[in-house]
Amino acid sequence: MKKPLPIGIDNFEKIRKDGYYYVDKTMLIKELLELRGEVNLFTRPRRFGKTLNLSMLRYFFEDTGDAKKNEGNKGLFQGLKIMEQGKEFEKHIGGYPVINLTLKSARQPTFESAYSKIKRAVADEFQRHQYILTSEKINGEDKKLFQKIAGRRAEYDDYSGALEFLCKCIHQATDKKTVILIDEYDVPLENAYFRDFFDEMVSFIRSLFESALKTNEYLQFAVITGCLRISRESIFTGLNHLKIISVLDQRYSEHFGFTEQEVIQMMEYYGVKSRFPAMKEWYDGYAFGNTEVYNPWSVINFMYDLYADVQAYPRPYWINTSSNDIIKDMIARADREMKGQIEMLLSGGILDIQVHEEVTYEDIHSNSENLWNFLYFTGYLTKESEYFKESSIFLRVRIPNTEVKAIYETTVLNWMKDTIKKEDFHDLYHAMEDGDARKMADILNRQLFCTISFYDSAENFYHGFMVGILSQSENYLVKSNRESGNGRSDIMVKSPSLRGRSFILELKVSGSIDDLEDDAKKALQQIYDKKYMEELRTEGYRKIDCYGVSFFRKDCEVWFGKG
Repeated sequence: MKKPLPIGIDNFEKIRKDGYYYVDKTMLIKELLELRGEVNLFTRPRRFGKTLNLSMLRYFFEDTGDAKKNEGNKGLFQGLKIMEQGKEFEKHIGGYPVINLTLKSARQPTFESAYSKIKRAVADEFQRHQYILTSEKINGEDKKLFQKIAGRRAEYDDYSGALEFLCKCIHQATDKKTVILIDEYDVPLENAYFRDFFDEMVSFIRSLFESALKTNEYLQFAVITGCLRISRESIFTGLNHLKIISVLDQRYSEHFGFTEQEVIQMMEYYGVKSRFPAMKEWYDGYAFGNTEVYNPWSVINFMYDLYADVQAYPRPYWINTSSNDIIKDMIARADREMKGQIEMLLSGGILDIQVHEEVTYEDIHSNSENLWNFLYFTGYLTKESEYFKESSIFLRVRIPNTEVKAIYETTVLNWMKDTIKKEDFHDLYHAMEDGDARKMADILNRQLFCTISFYDSAENFYHGFMVGILSQSENYLVKSNRESGNGRSDIMVKSPSLRGRSFILELKVSGSIDDLEDDAKKALQQIYDKKYMEELRTEGYRKIDCYGVSFFRKDCEVWFGKG
């Protein structure tokens, strides 16, 4: 039996005790101890192993207060790389109290609800350290406040300063400084931005972090993870010892996500290495520092499917786990220039952007550079190369892989459908009923000019474009035959009444603008040659018109014929 794959499991202890397949990332511990950063903020895209790595750090460093349990935690690391590094690293196992806080539950519709979730997370961590209440070194007032916070009965100001207070209590009880681990620090901020209570959330998170990280004499070191890098002015005011490690940094570059060698080893273990080309095309393409990195969430999910069926198709697993609000918002707000840039990226092009190390959510739409930076740091774009110009760092960025491209395309198509629903296409339906191919082409060209296209998947795009428009009619039923692949026409449009009108549309994508007219004629002729009308005639329709439609980028041609 092969080891099970840890899909959705981000608890290090469970993975190790229950024998799941584990990609060894314990050298992160070595690098943290060697570099000795006091407050370390790691920014990586969603689902790139941040939570699991923090869980690993907790089980390595935490002094549980129970010698037997500490020894059990040490056993979790047997056979892993960190145990081969010598006594100077091994001596840190079980060496510190740990505060472990995740903010991922703060994705809520209101500030009150989000604050309540954070308050609960803080209270749970206090309850985990209940042993403090047995210490005679803690005075009565502090014990009362501790119990209030643990019981979720304390005031706002108590929770905003709770992490520093817990560190102080731990130090008084144990004489040890604390390691603080905070996961998904930016989830409350991203959520608050899109839910319109950003200022309230920034104020609370700033107080929480400043008290715990800025002047906390009881802090050993802190590791914070998130998806985006938020400006010091926003929540890290005066935190001069903060070290931000983003996807641009050379250090720590191999510890989040899977390297190619790790992916190959996993595929060999499960006997599916023959599908490596598909794995690489769909889930590779990220560059952290100068390290080539695969999306670990998608790799594990595809591996799970491959182990059951080595011929399984790759899928965009990441689309269901990451927040795509930024892409949706970007597309909805895009001007003509930005639409062109999105189209260029979707066609495999490269965009030059200036790096902005620290921005706020409020800055996201102030200029396109900030937006492209957000997309880069969140994993929707990747670095092709970088260069230095006029005292600034510039990146040449592209879409990382087929999976992320599919996310863009799906988002574009959904946006296009929503946009089309708001349009009035009565003129198009009238032109189609009148056999006015020229007017149809004019209306479609105007709509194409306003939308975002992706040309190397053009057939899917144009088919969705036409079905979306034609489906707006209240008088006709639209049937898309594209999925059936059984020799039918692309689109049939028919009246609910057999006495009414019916239409057949065949679509073609041209290789150049010069081919448009010929391809529209060929599409029309194909309807006759393959007798697409017979299906409608068999149903009982007598009034059948035919259209051949060809597309090239933002242009189309329409040819009309009687059925």
